[in-house]
Amino acid sequence: MAWAQATTAQISGTVKDASGAVLPGVEITVTQTATGAKRSTVSNETGNYVLASLPLGPYMLEAALPGFKTYLQSGIVLQVDASPIINVVLQVGQVSEQVEVQANAALVETQRTAIGQVVTNQQIAELPLNGRDPHELIFLAGMALTPGIGSMNSIRNYPTVVVSVAGGNGDGVSYLLDGSIWQDPYNSLSMPLPFPDALQEFKVETSAMQAQYGFHATATVNAVTRSGSNEFHGDLFEFVRNGKLNARDAFAKQRDTLKRNQFGGVIGGPIKKDRLFFFGGYQRTSLRSDGIQNTAFIPTPAALAGDFTALASPACNNGVQKTLPASLGFVDNKIAPSALNPVAVNVTKTFPVSNDPCGRTLYGLVANQDEDQVVSKLDYNISSKQSIFGRFMLGRLNTGSTYDGTNPLSINTYGYQDFDYGVNIGHTYLIGSNIVNSLRLAANRTNIVKLNDNYKNWADLGANVTALAGKVIAITATGAFTLGGGAASPGAQHNGPMPSVLDDISWIKGSHQFGIGGAIFQQRLNYWSGVNAVGTATFDGSTTGLLLGDFLMGRPVTFNQGTIYGFYTRQFYDSLYVQDSWKIHPRLTLNYGVRWEPYLSPYNNRGENEHFDLELFKQNVHSKVFVNAPAGLVFPGDPQYTSGKYFNGPRWAKFYPRFGVAWDPEGKGRMTIRAAYGMYGDRAMMLAGTQMYFSAPFGNTVSNAGANLTDPWATYAGGNPMPILSRLQGVGVYDHNIPFPLNG
Repeated sequence: MAWAQATTAQISGTVKDASGAVLPGVEITVTQTATGAKRSTVSNETGNYVLASLPLGPYMLEAALPGFKTYLQSGIVLQVDASPIINVVLQVGQVSEQVEVQANAALVETQRTAIGQVVTNQQIAELPLNGRDPHELIFLAGMALTPGIGSMNSIRNYPTVVVSVAGGNGDGVSYLLDGSIWQDPYNSLSMPLPFPDALQEFKVETSAMQAQYGFHATATVNAVTRSGSNEFHGDLFEFVRNGKLNARDAFAKQRDTLKRNQFGGVIGGPIKKDRLFFFGGYQRTSLRSDGIQNTAFIPTPAALAGDFTALASPACNNGVQKTLPASLGFVDNKIAPSALNPVAVNVTKTFPVSNDPCGRTLYGLVANQDEDQVVSKLDYNISSKQSIFGRFMLGRLNTGSTYDGTNPLSINTYGYQDFDYGVNIGHTYLIGSNIVNSLRLAANRTNIVKLNDNYKNWADLGANVTALAGKVIAITATGAFTLGGGAASPGAQHNGPMPSVLDDISWIKGSHQFGIGGAIFQQRLNYWSGVNAVGTATFDGSTTGLLLGDFLMGRPVTFNQGTIYGFYTRQFYDSLYVQDSWKIHPRLTLNYGVRWEPYLSPYNNRGENEHFDLELFKQNVHSKVFVNAPAGLVFPGDPQYTSGKYFNGPRWAKFYPRFGVAWDPEGKGRMTIRAAYGMYGDRAMMLAGTQMYFSAPFGNTVSNAGANLTDPWATYAGGNPMPILSRLQGVGVYDHNIPFPLNG
């Protein structure tokens, strides 16, 4: 990947006299009217000129040559990754005389073969956005839809819009912010884009991308934050959504209870005129919603007294009379209260009291969310030859638990704290009149923590269960009630630091514009979690014939508990490219190049890996490290394991050619005919390489059938297996006699 120039723009063209003869040696100067920044070059022997890596915004162009009138053109607006052609015709006269042209640059891209769509600052500001999320505007580029697949569109990432472009994967889009990578390593989705008032514009490249683009194959989104200028500018805002301001839907019993407040502001301006500028912005979003009403069936006071007559009646069982088994001590669907399981009774005591004969009760799931975004940027024009900028962005999202603090039935989804931030430093240096270098140094980090609901753990309720994951339990009694926020344990955390270096060089030589560049960055995924670590009791009514009967008797069909585990995965991404934009004819441009993107294997920096070897399996060779592992599965420490900390080997010969042609048949910049061919590589999200850590010997879930809620492991061979490991510090901490699989 080499995107440092992708969030800038360039101006090019040909200088001629009134007779049509090309004019070399013409000094071309462009001035960014908002900041006063200037850039100059000289037309070459063919009359061509190129001004590359220009910041976005409004410009004025000036062309001067002794013996000719000075040419001035204003009204030029450069958008992200644009390449307008501005041809200049000089008239004979004195340099002090001026010819002024007021015209906009051509709207049709006539040099590049890539297809893309710019979403302007005006569109970002004026188009309606539910929640003010600029990701929604990506769909304006066309060929995009929301796939909504699996774990990609989940709370595991900072909430964003999953976009599939041109039939590609939802994780197949490259996101850039100010020329640097802006993606969550966990699932390769976008980190939060700046709120609309802090976003200058962005461009979606959807196909036929040149060799400078890589990492993901289907599309690239280039976003640029706003900058300060020679004039102070800013705004304050608040957007309110409140059901009290709306009419009730004709089919709804009550008004919408959602309350959302979004407020903030931006300010930008000069620190030193024409040289140093600042921009800053802040937005807070506060969302509150009354609980969504749900229905559950819980033990009644009569059942707690041992009387299951009502719960077993046809009125509570779809017209079927239930008879609880005498073998468990039931007589006429009654049993001594002392025979009830004390753990189940303790759980029920934390529930609200239901006066419904069948135990029916209503409860709400609240939805609370608070988000803060901070954006700041400094731009410094060191000289006419070099400039530098620094940008910092922070997104912090607190998603509240559905737990209302009193009714454990509302423990449905754990709360999360999402914290994403990134720093980017960009430097542009005009090495010569025809060579420009653009450098980006960046570091991003994502961090997501699952919060504890602070209810009770199994030990607090009287069960002989090792507390591994905070004050919460999980119960599944489908058809009656559920309790718990999902399989992953509270306290789970994953973060993804991503440092990166990107550099591009643009070199103009005659009718050629060469591009050379490369990138290196490291994706990191630090994951600490535990599937089923809280302990999950599942009831199906198979023991007593009644779900609530099984529960109060403490007879789960299974009891599952998993270990707390962690993995620390890394992967380097390296790339180089070379490309050329060759203007064969004023109306015909040939773009060609090649990109080198070697595949570098993910690795675990602790060496916690496993490999399956088919030949070893055929020979019935077993691991000496984990003796119960299946044949063919080897681990670090086994003589057959030779890959060290890497998952697999590198693939160096990964070259991706690109070729395209752009033709302006009229030569007026109003129409372009394009054709292109290219090969593109892609990278899987970091989550894809971590599945081994969810099974033995790393992440383990132990399942015991026919358990008793007071001591779920009483019938498990060897007794309570938890904790399987005390601390994750390498393969050596695991029990090398661990069974494979644990729930088999």
